[in-house]
Amino acid sequence: MKPAVSVFGIAFEAMASQCDIRLVASNDDEARRLAQSAIDEVKRIEFKYSRYRSGSIVSQINSAAGKDAVECDEETLALLQYAETLFQASEGLFDVTSGVLRRAWNFREARVPSEVELTALRALIGWRKVIREDRRIQLSTNGMEIDFGGFGKEYAADRAAAKLIDNGVRHGYVNLGGDMHIIGPQPDGRPWEIGIQDPRDSSAVIAHIPIANGAIATSGDYERFFEIDGRRYCHILDPRTAQPVRYWRAVSVLAPLAIAAGSCSTIAMLKQEEGLDFLNNTNMAYLAGDAAGELHYRDLPR
Repeated sequence: MKPAVSVFGIAFEAMASQCDIRLVASNDDEARRLAQSAIDEVKRIEFKYSRYRSGSIVSQINSAAGKDAVECDEETLALLQYAETLFQASEGLFDVTSGVLRRAWNFREARVPSEVELTALRALIGWRKVIREDRRIQLSTNGMEIDFGGFGKEYAADRAAAKLIDNGVRHGYVNLGGDMHIIGPQPDGRPWEIGIQDPRDSSAVIAHIPIANGAIATSGDYERFFEIDGRRYCHILDPRTAQPVRYWRAVSVLAPLAIAAGSCSTIAMLKQEEGLDFLNNTNMAYLAGDAAGELHYRDLPR
């Protein structure tokens, strides 16, 4: 006779987001023990790569901009290579050096930066200005920065899920602020029903998507934004113009890994009018809402 199992949810905060882990266990103590290894992995990644922590490798690289090269470990080198891949795949739109634009765009207040401010910051943007030799990286210009925020949560979700799988978890998911890695279906074999938030009404959903395994991530213009005279200014910024994107309200992508889902959804947002062609050229299912509220989708599970 199989031991009785239940679904447990463990909530926590990380990466400036509300997070939770859902898994199947025989009791609460076992569930928390299993979840803790995944939470520890999320915290490890946050501490290692947060630009806000002075001891992080990202802060070390940024502090040395224009002066010194910094030696990196294998994990960091792999993430830097992934940043290169995204830069190429997006034709320069996904650029991890564009985080400097937050110095001008503060989405806690409704203010559009001047062109003078933005021009000065655009001079600090450019993945091609990043010097990589062997295991060392150097930002060529003083004031440059790198920022893994564009895929950090998704990477952490995948790593946390891997920890759970290593510990024998076969049913559940990791949810880091809406970036999700689904480990396996519910105990009875049914998929989890994942609600997609309405980008114009936080209390409503525009779809429920059944997912038994894989990942889903969403990029949208509703996460951090302000409005002036009816125009919405969101936190997703085109590095070429330093201006917020406007074409899509939100893009959700399903993929085997959260880091792939999140990267594709962000690239689609950045490509604006060309985003749908980009999505259709991937092998991934998606749900995208344009500025007029019309939904576009492909291959969503039913």
